[in-house]
Amino acid sequence: MPEPLDDVAVRALGSLIEKELTTPDNYPLTLNSLTAACNQTSNREPVMEVDEKDVVTALDALAKKSLARAVKRSDSRVERYRHLMTETLHLHQQENALMCVLMLRGPQTTGELRTRTARMFEFRDLAHVEITLEQLMTLSMPLVALLPRQPGQKEVRYAHLLAGEPPPYVPEVRERPASSQPGRIEVLENEMSSLRAEMAELKAQFDEFRRQFQ
Repeated sequence: MPEPLDDVAVRALGSLIEKELTTPDNYPLTLNSLTAACNQTSNREPVMEVDEKDVVTALDALAKKSLARAVKRSDSRVERYRHLMTETLHLHQQENALMCVLMLRGPQTTGELRTRTARMFEFRDLAHVEITLEQLMTLSMPLVALLPRQPGQKEVRYAHLLAGEPPPYVPEVRERPASSQPGRIEVLENEMSSLRAEMAELKAQFDEFRRQFQ
């Protein structure tokens, strides 16, 4: 795929993979269902607002790369759409699950990936996630990249490459008068964001520990 996908095409492809793995009875998706999946507010970072015209344009781009196509189901007169990621890129279910979360939620740590792929594929432990990521990074056409550790982060993150090389990290600079202090709400928001990331990692580690005694 010499030409990178745009953000809507990435979101549409990720949504198709997600729905195939989590709600197979409703898959392939109608245009309306796919648009709704692209606009979900849960499990999406960032949240998007696209219309059916945007999604059709995205599906056309995916079709040209043999990543999606229209199909007809015998029980429906409405045209539906399915992804071709597995066939075209020769991926296994665990690889599809990781790619799906990276496409829908942006760069992730191994702990976040293990937790957020649970509905699509159950990784044995964090090492299993890392091995699968390594496989995606060492394909003849790599699909995943390891990002440099960012200031203030304890762990490295991984990103998909379907939209091209991830942009370099540029720390946000906020100008504030020297005498001012961070507002109470801002401090709480920062603390909550940090706690959520730590809780996701702790949950993954606890699940891994618990499986040793099952």
